[in-house]
Amino acid sequence: MAEQHHCGCEHGHNHEMSIYEQAFTKYDLGLDDEKVAQAVRQLVANHREKYNTPEVLRTLLSTIELTTLTVTDSHENVMRFTESVNRWSDQHPDLPPLATICVYPNFAGTVSQNLQADGVRVACVSGGFPASQTFIEVKTTETALALKDGADEIDMVLSVGAFQSGDYETCADEIEEMKAVCGEHPLKVILETGELKKASDIKKASILSMYAGADYIKTSTGKVAVAATPEAALIMCQSIREYRELTGRTVGFKAAGGIKTVDEAVDFYTIVAETLGEAYIKEGHFRIGTSRLANLLASAIVGEDITPFNNKGNY
Repeated sequence: MAEQHHCGCEHGHNHEMSIYEQAFTKYDLGLDDEKVAQAVRQLVANHREKYNTPEVLRTLLSTIELTTLTVTDSHENVMRFTESVNRWSDQHPDLPPLATICVYPNFAGTVSQNLQADGVRVACVSGGFPASQTFIEVKTTETALALKDGADEIDMVLSVGAFQSGDYETCADEIEEMKAVCGEHPLKVILETGELKKASDIKKASILSMYAGADYIKTSTGKVAVAATPEAALIMCQSIREYRELTGRTVGFKAAGGIKTVDEAVDFYTIVAETLGEAYIKEGHFRIGTSRLANLLASAIVGEDITPFNNKGNY
């Protein structure tokens, strides 16, 4: 005889769909990768020129999460990195502040204790970044410690292996537990779209993460071969738009990894603006995670080649 389950039914049959599988049925997951690529090429070609303006460059600067996530990071390097943001803010009060400084969780205190630039927040990767391969107890503890040390925002990584195995419950439970630790602090969920590869999987991971409580969905860790792509950005932004239409909740979008030029940044701005509206960007829902782009944007805005953001203690 099949055993009685807590729901009162006898198992030995397929149980009703999880809330995540139910959510998937509300969205069109039949995406064609080549059609997505064509759509994004057409969107950028048709619209980017109107966004290639000095005002948009200033707005892009305000979306930057200035990032250092390397094996050689140290208290001294991260402190100098933070001081470079303070110095830039002092010298350019007419320009919008960067969005965040993003570091490993052990440097949350270093940044929060030294950051003086108004409007810049402290973001930390957490939860066994970048592979997300550790115990949920470690993930939540690491997150709690980062928040205690001054982190304002947390970036975690979706358990990609579990997702690809169809174990949506584990993926969602982890996000829910991490969000419970974060409370009012924004939680960004990195989908690692370069590993998901298929457009339909990127959309499914976006939906799962949003239903589980993500405040932002983010493309990449920057630690695998394929990072942020325009195709992934379009799929994720369309998913955010559809989710907002269905639920009324607005989820942010973060592109991270591999955005190396100002032109590429304008391409991403174009995708977000055309899919979700410029008001979405101006309300702070769009972020770019980068270690290089900030200096290029700063140079383009001031009209000379400068490298204000660094850990060397100078320009």
